[in-house]
Amino acid sequence: MNQTQPPVAALDGLAQLRAMADGRVPPAPVAVTLGMQDFAVPEVGRVSVELVPDPARHDNPLGTVHGGVLSTLLDTVCGCAVHSTLAAGETYTSLDLTVKFLRPATAASGVLRAEGTVLQRGRRTALAEGRLTDAAGRLVAYATSSCMIFA
Repeated sequence: MNQTQPPVAALDGLAQLRAMADGRVPPAPVAVTLGMQDFAVPEVGRVSVELVPDPARHDNPLGTVHGGVLSTLLDTVCGCAVHSTLAAGETYTSLDLTVKFLRPATAASGVLRAEGTVLQRGRRTALAEGRLTDAAGRLVAYATSSCMIFA
């Protein structure tokens, strides 16, 4: 008997993200563009991703990782944490993203790790937080995001 994988849209959010994490479906184009790596979904409502800062790709003119890159990492983990809670057929979109930058990140910061966690999941909205740390475990930036759920 030859069993085929269901189309990604037929899977729930957790299964969709795990298929991406283990390479059965391609990563999001933005993840490829920025060089995100080690995307992981350990459980419903929690995701992580890493980025090695590259001055030629990620820095602003002052020599630190551009705030937009840091924000994109945080938006990714907040959104994907919510995505992991979706039932098959549900979708979502971000309503907002609030980022607090706490320290500069540079190539010397080492691997940046972003972790997202769902704080509250309702029928139509969800609230998630994201924490971005450097290789020494210091908090670089913190974010909250609200998402709207569509059935």
